[in-house]
Amino acid sequence: MRCLLDTHLLLWAAADSPELPGSVRALLLEQDNDLFFSAASIWEVAIKTSLNREDFAVDPPAFRRGLLNHGYEELPITGAHALGVAELPFDHKDPFDRMLIAQAEFEGLTLLTSDRQLMRYRGPISFHG
Repeated sequence: MRCLLDTHLLLWAAADSPELPGSVRALLLEQDNDLFFSAASIWEVAIKTSLNREDFAVDPPAFRRGLLNHGYEELPITGAHALGVAELPFDHKDPFDRMLIAQAEFEGLTLLTSDRQLMRYRGPISFHG
């Protein structure tokens, strides 16, 4: 499976947090899965860290480097991804999550998320809560 992790799952995975659902932990350990993170997640972490959000208390450059060092592939944001956001119904207001949905759909990835609201969207979204 080609998996795109949402930002919170990435943060929990990077910290080996007990909040990381066991189902996601199992997917991360499967050798056949390709793991992706979006530049949108790094952007979100950078913004929310600078706002001193406690749930984003990480060093953004170290976070990105750690993901790359652990075999995750970075997915850049393209114009096609941005146009895909415009095609989505406005069921969820978070611009970062909307970008992740558009990227997963465009790239043929399964978006792994712990955000139940994202299940309102079509496409390859897998809820783990």
